[in-house]
Amino acid sequence: MSSPVCVLTGAGAGTGASIARRFAAGGYGVAMRARSAERLAELEAEIEGSKGYVCDVSDIDAFKETLARVKAEMGAPKAAIHNAAMGGSRFVLEGDPKKLEKMFRVNTTALLVLAQETAPDMIAAGEGSIIVTGNTAAWRGKPHFSHFAPTKAAQRILAEAMARDFGPQGIHAAYVTIDAAIDTPWTRPSLFPNKPDDFFAKPSAIADEVFHVAHQDRSAWTFSIVVRPFGEVW
Repeated sequence: MSSPVCVLTGAGAGTGASIARRFAAGGYGVAMRARSAERLAELEAEIEGSKGYVCDVSDIDAFKETLARVKAEMGAPKAAIHNAAMGGSRFVLEGDPKKLEKMFRVNTTALLVLAQETAPDMIAAGEGSIIVTGNTAAWRGKPHFSHFAPTKAAQRILAEAMARDFGPQGIHAAYVTIDAAIDTPWTRPSLFPNKPDDFFAKPSAIADEVFHVAHQDRSAWTFSIVVRPFGEVW
């Protein structure tokens, strides 16, 4: 039998790469989507059974075409992980409406497209999972978050609507809120250069939790889960 397929948006060097590794280790062929051909080539060389697809998810037509290619070349996905994210800090009066709309396409509209293009085959098969990686901006608006928070809140509500639409059809949709600074190659030096290791959430640990949620027994599905380091103040 062929391996099940996982399609992943946002295959970056941190959480995305770790999710790709975890699903590959779990027996999946992983279709990785990112904007950087170089990064995807590096991950393809490292992760057996993976294949990279260069695409900007904010370009909806291109994203649909990419998902059609994934299905044609690798098979219909059993798991779809929306990890692509566009952030940026802005006070309300400094906000750029065009930037907000671009952020909405990446964080929320692309999730809708991902579900529309993958869920029908999952429904036909009677199983599958659609998992979204989010953060605490989805739950509260704070200073500097006038763009990011609205798009992530909409993303969370869309994921909840998907869970209620698809759940009775055997498809598990879930939202994983990451309440943490994630230990990535850019986070430490640019934002938290003096913090100890246990201040950060490990991408591999986040990936383990995403994989776990995608494979929960259907008698005890989780929709909303929050992960944070043990020392995080909340």
